[in-house]
Amino acid sequence: MCIGGLRLLPGSASFAGMENSPPLIAATQPAPAKKGGLRLLVVGLILAATLFMGGLVVLMVFLAPSSMAGVETNGEESYSRFVVRKGSGDDKIALVDVYGLISSYSFDESGRDLVTGIREQLTLAGKDDDVKAVILRVDSPGGEVLASDEIYKAIRAFQEKYSKPVVASMGSLAASGGYYVSAPCRLIVANELTITGSIGVIMQGYNYRGLLDKIGVQPMVFKSGRNKDMLSSTKAPGEITPEEKKMVQDLIDETYGKFVAVVKEGRAEARKKNEKAVRPLAADWQEYADGRILTGRQALQHGLVDKLGNFDAAVEETEKLVGIKKAELIRYQVPFNFANFFRLVSEAKTSTVKVDLGVEVPKIRSGRLYFLSPFILD
Repeated sequence: MCIGGLRLLPGSASFAGMENSPPLIAATQPAPAKKGGLRLLVVGLILAATLFMGGLVVLMVFLAPSSMAGVETNGEESYSRFVVRKGSGDDKIALVDVYGLISSYSFDESGRDLVTGIREQLTLAGKDDDVKAVILRVDSPGGEVLASDEIYKAIRAFQEKYSKPVVASMGSLAASGGYYVSAPCRLIVANELTITGSIGVIMQGYNYRGLLDKIGVQPMVFKSGRNKDMLSSTKAPGEITPEEKKMVQDLIDETYGKFVAVVKEGRAEARKKNEKAVRPLAADWQEYADGRILTGRQALQHGLVDKLGNFDAAVEETEKLVGIKKAELIRYQVPFNFANFFRLVSEAKTSTVKVDLGVEVPKIRSGRLYFLSPFILD
């Protein structure tokens, strides 16, 4: 006889004094659970977890942008203000970063390109009465001519509109376009070992006509004018006319002239605002603006840099410039949320797999003008 998985044993084997004892009870193994029921349980748990995570994602998409503390809005764009260092009062210095290759194709986690992000951060700093100055932290080998020029114009317009100085703090690398965006700043601080200078313009491409000839491939070109294929990589070097070379060189020279003018005007304007702190350009400075790189100390000797020091020194110089002490350091950043992530994914033009090796490899596009250090191209 079984009761609840226990078997009752008849009292056939009796012991003294136990003839009237109740029957012995022996435990038996429970019936094995059916595999089908276990599978249903696992599937149910997976579905429940999936539904829970899905609901969490939906909440983050719709609630994250509006639930962040300290969110500031510029049109449809929202930023959070983060405190990098607490100050002794209400006076603040905003930090704006120019890191990596300067390009209109560089996007942050919110989907903004580099130029747009810097312009919006400057606008926020300008509208905040507590922000007395901006420190532009530059660690860049340079980049596209147009993107560099747009950042330069944004910095110049910010200083004119809000009467707040921008101080450049150069990191390990602030060359070519990295110096171009620093030129309009009211003060430039660099480490003595900072790699800077490299004032110049470069355009490069690859000609693989010789390779095509070796494998028997003949390019076929139909054009509306004799110069339409002047930068074609399939054109034999001997087919490039002196007229074509001159046109390209004139383009390079005109852009280089713009670079030189930006340095002259930026340094002169900064010296007019603060003659005691800003060094004058050396009489022979343009001889060193031939594309060569300079250390921070060499740049100081030629008037391309005003002070030597690290970021802390740049903060101290900025506080002196605006007459404040122990300012609060802040930075503007778009808080990560899934809405921005999905927007960035949907706007991506190509599907790529990115592996972070800790080294940024610039994406150099053929036929474009760059303010870029030449060693980056190799």
